[in-house]
Amino acid sequence: MKNTKQASTVPNRPYEKFMAYGAEHLTESELLAIILRTGTKDMDATRVAEEVLKLARYPREGLLGLYDVTLDELMTVKGVGEVKAVKLKCLTELSARISSSTAREGLLFHNSRTVAEYFMERMRHRSTECVLLVSLDAKGMSIRETQLSSGSVQMSLISPREIFLEALQNKAVNILLVHNHPSGDPTPSASDKELTIRVAQMGEQIGIPLLDHIVIGDNRYASFKELCLL
Repeated sequence: MKNTKQASTVPNRPYEKFMAYGAEHLTESELLAIILRTGTKDMDATRVAEEVLKLARYPREGLLGLYDVTLDELMTVKGVGEVKAVKLKCLTELSARISSSTAREGLLFHNSRTVAEYFMERMRHRSTECVLLVSLDAKGMSIRETQLSSGSVQMSLISPREIFLEALQNKAVNILLVHNHPSGDPTPSASDKELTIRVAQMGEQIGIPLLDHIVIGDNRYASFKELCLL
């Protein structure tokens, strides 16, 4: 009887469990259930949350795996309407930003591997190319990340002048270029090399060196500095 009585005092509902033990003791489905608040007449909020988590994109699981799931896909889950779907998308964006902020701590922008790791999860799942300019201060810390282009990108058509106007506006001392290859193969293309040479030459002329150009693939990267192409 004693064990039965003790077991009956353990909170079953996610909110009650949170209040009794704290967020660290909740599963991801229980955490999501608190955000969702309600379920349907056939499923409680935790069950609805479990169905939502099944939409996670491979190879990521859990909350981060929901990052690329669309609003329409979320609303295919019974019990998830537009309002709840928007809440879930905001939650996944917050999770990604927190993860990125954590990765940024201690990030060494002169170390190609750590820079690639920092941008990897944000860029490797994109279906189109995206080119980023990272402006750095005298201590090698990021001042600002600027998206130069997105979509079908012809790298040779990106203007070095545009890049350095942005860098000068940011008061950059050094710069980095980062872009992704949706194919998953980070091997630099001819247009990648052409742009990099032009930017490096202009950087030397105006005193804002290009430290590296990193191409993000699928869990792989290519660094112009490591390949001795700079």
